[in-house]
Amino acid sequence: MNPAARSAWSLFRRPTSQGVAESLIHHRQEQVRGIRVKVLNGNLEQALTFMQRKMQSSGIERMIKREQTHHIKNSEKRVLARKLLERKLKSQDLARKLKAILIKKVRGL
Repeated sequence: MNPAARSAWSLFRRPTSQGVAESLIHHRQEQVRGIRVKVLNGNLEQALTFMQRKMQSSGIERMIKREQTHHIKNSEKRVLARKLLERKLKSQDLARKLKAILIKKVRGL
């Protein structure tokens, strides 16, 4: 988006209840968010794969999948629930082990 279009867009989106300083801070935060990929030598395929890797590493892909609005089958719900339970149990187990290690260190054993 070129600077002229960006400033025009910010005029439409600028909230009236916020002060100028708050809207500038909010505008800067919006600028930081997002992914930019350069297409070098017209190689669109390489740019798309690079963008996909960036999306996966930043977690945007997970956010998009989490906000799906279509119907999820019951079997998929069960699989997702089981995976969530496994993650919770693994996290609790690791927390328990870490707690035991820290207690031993504090006690000097």
